Amino acid sequence: QVQVVESGGGLEQAGGSLRLSCAASGKIFSINSMGWYRQAPGKQRELVATITGGGATNYVDSVKGRFTISRDNAKNTVHLEMNSLKPEDTAVYYCNAQIRATVSTYAFDSWGQGTQVTVSS
Repeated sequence: QVQVVESGGGLEQAGGSLRLSCAASGKIFSINSMGWYRQAPGKQRELVATITGGGATNYVDSVKGRFTISRDNAKNTVHLEMNSLKPEDTAVYYCNAQIRATVSTYAFDSWGQGTQVTVSS
């Protein structure tokens, strides 16, 4: 039983900033990669940014230089700092965590419920 809960979405003007947070809780032995994905209306879900337990990060090209992903392994949390927001960043943002429940189990994908980010022009 694992929960992944996002917070921090909202409405912001173009050029502004928002910070998303995500916390995983429950039966967790360890978490491999954590990340953020987004889905705009009529589009497929896409990867925004990921971060490994060791801190290696990966970003989709469209957010490089504007978004920063960070992680607190002790608290099982991941954050996404979004700066210089653009209307095309408007989407539902989902947190993903690859969680191992015990030492002998494989990691499985766990998703949050999503948080809406709307950027007005």
